[in-house]
Amino acid sequence: MREISEHPLSYGQRALWFLHRLAPGSAAYNVFFAMRVLSDLDVDALRRAFQTLINRHPALRTTYLTRDGRPVQLVHEFKEVCFEVMDASGWSREALDGRLLEEAQRPFNLETGPLFRVTLLTREPQQHVLLLTAHHIAIDLWSLVLLMNELRLMRPATDEGATLGLPTADGLKYTEYVRWQDEMLNGPQGERLWSYWRERLGGDLRLLKLPTDRARPPVQTYRGASYTFRLDQELTERLQATAKAERATLYMILLAAFQVLLYRYTEQEEILVGSLASGRSRAEFKSIVGYFVNPLVMRADLKGNPSFREFLGQARLTVLAALKRQDYPFPLLI
Repeated sequence: MREISEHPLSYGQRALWFLHRLAPGSAAYNVFFAMRVLSDLDVDALRRAFQTLINRHPALRTTYLTRDGRPVQLVHEFKEVCFEVMDASGWSREALDGRLLEEAQRPFNLETGPLFRVTLLTREPQQHVLLLTAHHIAIDLWSLVLLMNELRLMRPATDEGATLGLPTADGLKYTEYVRWQDEMLNGPQGERLWSYWRERLGGDLRLLKLPTDRARPPVQTYRGASYTFRLDQELTERLQATAKAERATLYMILLAAFQVLLYRYTEQEEILVGSLASGRSRAEFKSIVGYFVNPLVMRADLKGNPSFREFLGQARLTVLAALKRQDYPFPLLI
């Protein structure tokens, strides 16, 4: 019988588990990535490569149950890769896009798994679409990049039968990060982090009163949208020059500009913006597949109508201080 080990959840995982319990049929926390493969493909070798990834990373073979009213994660010694191949020859672009969206939005069952799916749609012998879908409780976008890098390293090996050029998989596991987080929060460092955020987010935290064209629904629908645009090269170069002159980053400048925009629309002098940090503050966490990402609250004070240069200086210090203290879990702060 294959072994199963039981472990507690990180605070970030607990939040996602709670949200899943509220809406188990929702795909709001599905993470997915699709890519085109324009070459001949050895499907069996690709399947073996993904099985290797699951064997290497325990987070990809973990399920989540409730014990005495509390969630636990069960790490399985072995889980077979969920790998599906579809014949998409003759499909229209609309049909292909529709099927990709359908697969990406198919809900996960946290108790039974799997929480990581691979779907290969073949249109022609040298034209494929590879879709990776996972539940956010298992991975974040950093983890997805790690997996893609390892898949890239395995590609020549699977094609030619060579030895896999992968780093050793004997580093820290996600469950060890969970233990570190708990010990840190119950020690002096946890108290220092809590003291900082308690002071930083003290006082009256007003809701942002944006002039929207319709009322917020009583139940969240997740039917949002995004608007994508590009900054031209000239503007980008000017922003980079300003960042260099003010010892800031492009992120700091865009955050400050966004907060000023919200100030103009709402006339509220205190603006709180949520921004994601990687949550991988220690070097040993950078190669672990798991859910580390942690929201940070960036609080802006526009009292006294400061110049943009002055406000950028404030935003710079806010970002640096928040990143330095990113290990305090946002769900616990809430």
